[in-house]
Amino acid sequence: MCARWDRLVGPAVVEAEGRAGTGIATSLLRERGADVVAVEPGDAMAVEFRRVLPDVPIVRGDGNALPLADASHDLITYAQSWQWTDTGRSVTESLRVLRTDGTLAIWWNTTAFDVLWIRAQHERMAHHCGVPARSAVRPNDSEAIRLAGLTGLRVVRRQIRWQRTVPLDTHLANISSRSAFLVLDQTTNRAFLAEERGRLRETFPDEMVAEIYVVDVLVAARP
Repeated sequence: MCARWDRLVGPAVVEAEGRAGTGIATSLLRERGADVVAVEPGDAMAVEFRRVLPDVPIVRGDGNALPLADASHDLITYAQSWQWTDTGRSVTESLRVLRTDGTLAIWWNTTAFDVLWIRAQHERMAHHCGVPARSAVRPNDSEAIRLAGLTGLRVVRRQIRWQRTVPLDTHLANISSRSAFLVLDQTTNRAFLAEERGRLRETFPDEMVAEIYVVDVLVAARP
């Protein structure tokens, strides 16, 4: 995840994370001085969250029906989980829980399609999974706001580029964990991944893959 949380969070923010997962974003928010309450619906995720962040409060709930009091938080975040909500409900819920001058922040890691090897790999994966390749053209601000269900709010959008270097095995494990792969024949998947290993070794002969992402951030407030 991107570490530039100073663009989103200042000291002493009372923050709720709408779907905390294993606590990756929560840890970074805490480093920025936020007093965090995590919301997580899944049993396994909640167990892992408590293991990693035992001193952070976590409540069981859904992003469409936050188990939090009215006007109780300055900031609500959804890190890579807004797409799992029904925005007809989650936007209203967020506004209910936020204080009058509070802020809703949502973000995703997106593919850096301007990097040639990443674009080529995405197209091969889409073909392997039998789905259309995503467009390399990003939606403009108005379209991104509409797709996120935030029309009518004051919204600022930022796109932040970042990079990490991981072992080739880690990269292959990450792409093979996607849902579109999991429903396919595993023998076919293994053959595809073996071919990908060969291709990536040509680009990264040391078997350390430079993964590049663009975090798409929408920060919304009442009009």
